[in-house]
Amino acid sequence: MRNPGSFSLPSRILHWLMTVMILAMLFIGVFMAATVGPGYHRLVTVHRPLGIAILVLAILRLGNRLRSPPPPLPADLPPLMKAGAKASHILLYILMIALPLVGWGMLSAADYPIPLWGESMRLPPILPHDPALWAWLRSAHTVLAFLLFGLVLAHLGAALFHGLIRRDGVLPSMVRRVRPD
Repeated sequence: MRNPGSFSLPSRILHWLMTVMILAMLFIGVFMAATVGPGYHRLVTVHRPLGIAILVLAILRLGNRLRSPPPPLPADLPPLMKAGAKASHILLYILMIALPLVGWGMLSAADYPIPLWGESMRLPPILPHDPALWAWLRSAHTVLAFLLFGLVLAHLGAALFHGLIRRDGVLPSMVRRVRPD
């Protein structure tokens, strides 16, 4: 099988940095939902700025991807798998941007202050105060988070499939610099 080369260094750095951040965010969100008291507030103080950092990095990552396209998938990959890969990446980008925006909107609709780091830096509200909208956005945020978690698991499964079963160079292309054949 032909080795297509690798992702650019900025693409690899953003990928792995965001991998850690998104996994942390998903677990923090689960623990937030199951926690009451002071533990909840400590998790929230990490969750909010981490969500905004993910939003900023996702936008930078999207710009980087448009500027530095990924290497082509292996030519012998079945068309359905190629379509699935493309669709899953599009959905990942949508969720990496939508989920923090929905969270920001949810807090805005609840009329909660949105401090990032301490009380010195706050985000402005992006939606008007509306308890019904807050309830809808809270549900949407939960559903989107579970969708992202499932998509991350599918992405991990696909990476392992490429790395351990097909051994087609797709996994190494995101792990290290690979020269094309």
